[in-house]
Amino acid sequence: MKASKINNINSAALQDEEGREIKQEYNITVYTENQIGLLSRIAIIFTRRKINIYSLNTSPSEIESIHRFNIVVNETEDIVRKLARQIEKQVEVLKVYFNTNEDVIWQELALYKVPTDIIAEKASVERLLRENGARAVVIRKDYTVFETTGHREETDALITILQPFGLIEFVRSARVAIIKDSEGFNQKLREFEKAEPGEEVIENEYLNNGQKIFTM
Repeated sequence: MKASKINNINSAALQDEEGREIKQEYNITVYTENQIGLLSRIAIIFTRRKINIYSLNTSPSEIESIHRFNIVVNETEDIVRKLARQIEKQVEVLKVYFNTNEDVIWQELALYKVPTDIIAEKASVERLLRENGARAVVIRKDYTVFETTGHREETDALITILQPFGLIEFVRSARVAIIKDSEGFNQKLREFEKAEPGEEVIENEYLNNGQKIFTM
């Protein structure tokens, strides 16, 4: 299955006072077939251009057997457009979109491990956690793990809050994002298959004419 590759770009390039493009965060969404080795080949595209990947998430998509990559970079629109074109040259890639943070709805999940005795002794810590939307997912005698979701600035703020209370460990997930102004790749794929239906597969073109072929 190979959909028509058209870069559907909805982004706003930032420029400085002299009209030169400046860097900003872009979310690159890639729909692909699930093939071994594709991730490494996509990573090489960034490595060759010496572009750092700030976040990389892979997951199933809304279409069965089709996977979705969400890649976050901090670059100019021109560079990101070239990256998208290079990614689309991969045989298994069906579609690539790129959008600014303003054009997507995105979240990141974070986990915080803190000493349980401090949480129990100081009610202010529990109040601060509630105010920041955190909830306990594991409570043990020696430590408690809290979970929260939000933008990077929000999860970073909670690190600062918990440091004075003996923050033991912190980890943040890759970004998950949904494009705001989009009908979804599923709809586009259906339209493509309707406009250009694939040929019917015939395992044996003479199968239905057996009587004629094998009659002496």
